[in-house]
Amino acid sequence: MIALSLAEIAAVVGGQTHDIPDPSVQVTGPVVRDSREVEPGSLFAAFVGEHVDGHDFAAAVVEAGAVAVLASRPVGVPAIVVADVQTALGALARHVVARLGAILVALTGSAGKTSTKDLLAQVLRNKAPTVFTPGSLNNEIGLPLTALSATEETKFLVLEMGARGIGHIRYLTGLTPPKVGLVLNVGTAHIGEFGGREQIAQAKGELVEALPAAADGGTAVLNADDPLVRAMASRTKAKVILFGESGEADVRAENVRLTDSGQPSFRLHTPSGASDVTMRLYGEHHVSNALAAAAVAHELGMSAEEIAIALSEAGTLSRWRMEVTERPDGVTIVNDAYNANPESMRAALRALAAMGKGRRTWAVLGKMAELGDEALAEHDAVGRLAVRLNVSKLVAVGGREASWLQLGAYNEGSWGEESVHVSDAQAAVDLVRSELRPGDVVLVKASRSVGLESVATALLETGAEGEVAAR
Repeated sequence: MIALSLAEIAAVVGGQTHDIPDPSVQVTGPVVRDSREVEPGSLFAAFVGEHVDGHDFAAAVVEAGAVAVLASRPVGVPAIVVADVQTALGALARHVVARLGAILVALTGSAGKTSTKDLLAQVLRNKAPTVFTPGSLNNEIGLPLTALSATEETKFLVLEMGARGIGHIRYLTGLTPPKVGLVLNVGTAHIGEFGGREQIAQAKGELVEALPAAADGGTAVLNADDPLVRAMASRTKAKVILFGESGEADVRAENVRLTDSGQPSFRLHTPSGASDVTMRLYGEHHVSNALAAAAVAHELGMSAEEIAIALSEAGTLSRWRMEVTERPDGVTIVNDAYNANPESMRAALRALAAMGKGRRTWAVLGKMAELGDEALAEHDAVGRLAVRLNVSKLVAVGGREASWLQLGAYNEGSWGEESVHVSDAQAAVDLVRSELRPGDVVLVKASRSVGLESVATALLETGAEGEVAAR
């Protein structure tokens, strides 16, 4: 964070100083909410959680080097006491962002937010110092913490914004007003909470409504291939840039193909030139993610060649998102277990089919959460797609939703033991272990609540001698 005195911070957040001998002492380290992340010069934000109260760690964090605690009550060590820690954290982020010279880029969408954010950050940091959201810390706490990690040297600040209802993104953009806004897609993730795709579009479009006018440098980067996203152009006064495979897109892909290992390759076209890209990531769905990142990077002054080189070099930064690891026996494990929705599930299955040409393929799948009334139909459709893509074996893991996956596969023509339903992760591990052969490809994917990453971990540990080589 940019250096601020405790007196300045207290004034910004409307707090009272307690047990602070010298209010001119500066916070020079990061603002953190996890006591294990405290460094000398830190400010520790004490949140009261369901199981843990951050105030209980106040003495320990100060002993570890924290300058003070941002707290909702006095804690017996240097503290700035406020009515609400979350509100204060947001106010501090808003103040710091206003003082920075960084260009703030915000992005949202139903699927691919984190992968695109990671791609964009890797592209932009080839041009200038870039700070970006770690993992999926895209809510009212994670977003200000990321913004507060920027310094005077930061040129680009890339923030992922999540939403579970109308008004959420409006709140986040109020904390960290973006200059560039990127909307990827409107899908069915969290459709049970929103009530429909139109409501999701309404919520996601709050991002472009928050942008400054084109005359003031505001730019909305929209997916030309998604009608609900493209329609958001009418909701902003910012300059509009379109990306996608449509011929009308300003930044588009041509000659899209997958390599023999399932990695996308295409020719990137921008308003200032074209260049070839072959990605290290897996699956054709990354083409859209790459085009989104390219559109933003081009708008921020990078050439087509610079962008293509960066995209071709970019890897996976966030765990459990199409992590591809090959065991010494040639078995390939694809750990995509961080989360799942119908769009990302279909993309992962298509990636599995591309990677598994000439090899046996396994899809170990669990439920997709928060689909509301669409749950049965969407799980049925994913099971059917696995059969249409000739996945060798579908293992549906868990309760009712998993049974719908298996039933969809059965009704599509999956006979015998080509699709099975097992009760839990351990049962899936036992089954796959017993039948896995050298050279097989195994995809593991479900919503985060299912915890199927344990399956991928167990399979990587199974029968592996020597080092496992990550590709």
